[in-house]
This record gives sequence, C-alpha cells and structure tokens, in this order.
Amino acid sequence: MLFSPASNSKLYTVALGLDRLGPDYRIRTSLYSQTPPSRRGTLRGDLILYGRGDPTLNARLNGGDILKALEPLVFALTNAGVRRVSGDLVADASFIRGPEFGSGWSWDDAQYYYGAEISALTINDNILQVTAKPGRLGEPCQLTLSPPTDYLRFENRTRTVAAGERRALSFYRPLGDNLVYVTGSIPVDDPGLTEDLTVHDPAGLFGRWFRQALARHGVKVSGKIRSYNWLTRPASLPETAHLHEIAFVESPPLRDIAREIQKPSQNLYTDLLLAHLGEHFRTADTPSRTSSEDLGIRELNRFLGQIGIPRGEVLFEEGSGLSRNNLTTPNATVALLQYMHSHPAGAAYLEALPIAGVDGTLRRRMTDTPAAGNVRAKTGTLRWANSLSGHVTTAAGERLIFSLMLNRYYNTNPAVSTRADLDAIAVWLAGFAGRSDGAAPRQ
Repeated sequence: MLFSPASNSKLYTVALGLDRLGPDYRIRTSLYSQTPPSRRGTLRGDLILYGRGDPTLNARLNGGDILKALEPLVFALTNAGVRRVSGDLVADASFIRGPEFGSGWSWDDAQYYYGAEISALTINDNILQVTAKPGRLGEPCQLTLSPPTDYLRFENRTRTVAAGERRALSFYRPLGDNLVYVTGSIPVDDPGLTEDLTVHDPAGLFGRWFRQALARHGVKVSGKIRSYNWLTRPASLPETAHLHEIAFVESPPLRDIAREIQKPSQNLYTDLLLAHLGEHFRTADTPSRTSSEDLGIRELNRFLGQIGIPRGEVLFEEGSGLSRNNLTTPNATVALLQYMHSHPAGAAYLEALPIAGVDGTLRRRMTDTPAAGNVRAKTGTLRWANSLSGHVTTAAGERLIFSLMLNRYYNTNPAVSTRADLDAIAVWLAGFAGRSDGAAPRQ
C-alpha cells in the first residue's frame, strides 16, 4: 500500500545522489568576472559569486564563526591575486531553477528551520538564531542574532512582565520579507530562549557575509551587493560559460553530505541535492521553465525503474519528505535498501544512517535494548506519519532489512507514543533468536 513516508523520502534522494554522482563527488562554488584581475590585483568590474547548492557553509561546522566558514573562498580569491574589486559583489543563485520552497510544502513550514528556503547560494543552513531575554519590567525583551547581522530586522512588540508569570513569545516572518514580528511577554526572571529563524533570499545574506570575510582579509569591494535568482538574473549578465572563473572552492565529498542529511534528517540539504541532480541532468532541449526539482524527480523515477521498483510504487514530488503528497510503499523502500546494500557506494549509504541509541535522530531511542548500537535506520515524522526503515542484525546473527510505516494512526494510550510502537518492533527484530528462513538459530 502507498504511505506518506515523511523523511524516509531522504533514503531515495541520497541513494540517487550516490548512484548518479558517486560518494567522492563535490559541489563547486565559483567566483567569476568578465575580465581577469590586473597585475596589481585589481578586478575591474563585478565579482560574481556563483553557487550550485553546496549546503555545508555554516557557522556550526566552524566553531560558531560564519566568516571562518567563508575563508576558503576568500583564500581562493586572494591566491588568484585579487586584492580589490572596483565593481559590485553579485550573489548569483540562478543555478537552481524553480520556487524557493519544495512542492507540496505547507505555507507555514517556511517559518521553521526545517522549511528554510532552497537556494543555490546557501549559507548557515539559511537560518539565524535569535535569543530573547527579558528587559526591564514593562519594557520590550532584548533580541540578539547569531551569527550577528542586520539582514533580518525585528518589529519588537513584546513586554517584560512580573517574575513568575508565564512566558508567551511568538515570532512571525511574512513570506518574502526579512522583517520578523515578535509579540508576547517574557517574565523578568526568565533565563531566555533561543529560536531558529529562516531568512528570505539567502543569497543576499551570503553576499553580505562574504563581503565582511573579504574585508577581514584586506580585500576591498568598492561597489554594492546585488543578489539574483533564476527569475531576477538580468539578461545583460553573461552566462557562466562566457565568464572568467577566477577561483572556486568545493564542498566536502557527497559521502559526508549524505551523513549530514541522514543523521539529523536535514530537509534543506536533501532538497538542494535533488535540485543539483536535476541541473546535472538538464539537457539543451529541456524547457527553461522546467524546475530543478522536477528534473531531479524525473531522474529519480528513471533510477527506480532501473533497479526494478514497479512504476506507481513511488510517487514523489520533492526530495526531503516535507511534502505530505510524497507516497511510497514499504516494499519499495525495502527494495531500495536491498539494492543499495550491494551498491559500490553501499558503505557510504549505510554509514550515513542514524544508529539506535548512538547518534542522529535515533540517539535517544531504543537505548538499553538489543537494538542499541545495532539498528541503523532512517526516521520519518510528520503530524500523522511515522516511519522507520533500515537494517538490523538479529540475535541469531541474521541481517534483516525492514520498513515500518504508520499513517493516520492514533494511539489511544497517552503513555505510549507512535514512535514507541515502531521502536518496539525494531527491538523485537534485534532480539529475535529464530531465523526468517526457518533454519535453526546459530549457536
């Protein structure tokens, strides 16, 4: 039967990426210009920052310093001899075509980290962290952003209330805007809270931070910052084939990106990978209006047909599973896992999965059971969808592949969660002493 797999969808996108691109594939971010720099290090004209969907430039992987994350790109430019840019800094995110949100996403997903905008120039997971702390009694709360920037602005309509009262803060950013409305109250004795906020037009934020990183290392940009996407890129700006590539940096290998996707269940990284795959297979006769996402799904369907999954058993419209319209069968998921188990990139695929009781989305699940350190599986959670699919070694030493999916399921026992029901099955499989083929168990 067809089920909503939620983030089990990532099993399919990552498999496609490893199969089509290979575990050592890296995503390039380029610096272009219309002319080479002069002997004195001056770049006459604009410096064009061109992204292709590398998701890994963030403060989290660089000790909290977002400018440090951009240093390889800065050093690539200075190693090419550039010391000054006389024109503008152009942040060009036009490589990925289509809306900045995945098909089938709910409109309010954009408010939360898991619904961050899809952009070929992605920076810091396209989110900022806001910390709210109480001010003086009767005054608005204090708001600070990390990493620091004025790219996101606040309309602070909060009030600091008496000690002991209940905290009630709300953050709302209208679609297509970088103004956040903060409302509610916070007690004067409250320790504060930290929330993730998504940003609109991440390419513009990328350009702003890159200019700061350049300045930190003595490279001056005389002009302003401009950002473009596939719709707003001016026809007067030459295509990359007609530009001079001054320098570039590459992402970590895809095997590492696969781990960053699967372990924490990272939606943005998954949809960026699907979009990148789509553009990788775009041909000259493909209509320009066809989105990168649609091309990625087309390639996914081709891949599934090649590995023998029947047509109609996987009906996806985006890559991460945030869409409530993605559908698949547990049979198809098992077939996919079986295929990838013997795939040349099978080790990278398996190592990217969360381990029960150890890491990722399973780090607090199935602890102190036979499944801990044993089950490697991808979780999937939406409001009415729960999935768990992966690998387990039984007590008899038999290796099994399983796929568990629950849709529209309501447990009448408030003491037992839906995911606890799934975990119980995985734990039972891990402790199973019999054999699926009926043979005697190992001694």
